[in-house]
Amino acid sequence: MPVKVIRDRPKSVELDEFLARPLFAHLATASEDGPRESPVWFLWENEAVWIIASRRSDTFPGRLERDPRCAIGIVDFDLDHGLVHHVGMRGRATIEKFDHERARRILARYLGRSAETWDGRFRDALTDPDNLFVRFVPDTVVARDVSFEPAQKRDE
Repeated sequence: MPVKVIRDRPKSVELDEFLARPLFAHLATASEDGPRESPVWFLWENEAVWIIASRRSDTFPGRLERDPRCAIGIVDFDLDHGLVHHVGMRGRATIEKFDHERARRILARYLGRSAETWDGRFRDALTDPDNLFVRFVPDTVVARDVSFEPAQKRDE
């Protein structure tokens, strides 16, 4: 079933185009001590957000196993051009088996196609047995374009 996108403002962003940009997502999860937020790289594929995680170095997989409800926020901001695009999602996440090819697609989005040029820790991530995937499926998506006219253009 296609994702329902809430467009409650006069301007909006096209979801698939926005999520194809190599931006940071912020994953919000629940913990015993209150909300936690983790900046992550992601891939939008098959109407889900995919995030590489490690049992060894990340705490959010355990939080998601205890409570799969979470939220993701992504912002593209450029002050000089007045660009402000925002996508906010709420839904549930599951922990999934690591998929080498999907991980390669995520890393290539941010680091370039040639794995030989990547920092060694990213190449190592492709074969790390502690790695897994977080698969987030949104229940709701808000997509907004709240861009503005930059000051330099107003002053001209």
